[in-house]
Amino acid sequence: MDIWDSKKRSECMSKIRSKDTKPELTLRKALFARGFRYRVNDKKLPGKPDIVLPKHKTVIFLHGCFWHRHEGCKYACTPKTNTKFWVDKIHSNAERDKVSAEKLTALGWNVVTVWECEIRHKYKHDLTPLIDRVEAEIYAQVTQKISMKFYEERENEIMLVAEDIVEYKRNPKR
Repeated sequence: MDIWDSKKRSECMSKIRSKDTKPELTLRKALFARGFRYRVNDKKLPGKPDIVLPKHKTVIFLHGCFWHRHEGCKYACTPKTNTKFWVDKIHSNAERDKVSAEKLTALGWNVVTVWECEIRHKYKHDLTPLIDRVEAEIYAQVTQKISMKFYEERENEIMLVAEDIVEYKRNPKR
């Protein structure tokens, strides 16, 4: 049984935003100050990530502890009313997050997850440790993925790998 009528509950739930939340704006501002340039809520990518860093091929999801079930967090509580609905809802959110992360990884994107409690409470006054962690994850994942083949060995000869030489013919101007 809910403590509010359906009209009041609907009004309260309508005020919960899905983008441009206070923690998200705080994180974006801190990343921008560190020199990162990003896109926000890119619909072309699976899961519509909160922050997309195309240069580093990295996406950042900022999850709310309640909505995405942050294990061990005091803000990830289960409501006492309509419990089955909320358990199913939060479980489906967590499954959707997992599937989105797997799809992004398969597409070659690095996925970083930041929790709401890290911004609101853990690093409330100084985001430096959090941004340091996020920056380290971005650069660690980028450097692991870089591998280039500069040469090829054939019959004990080292040959440079290059494209075939192609002659270009220009059409004369009329």
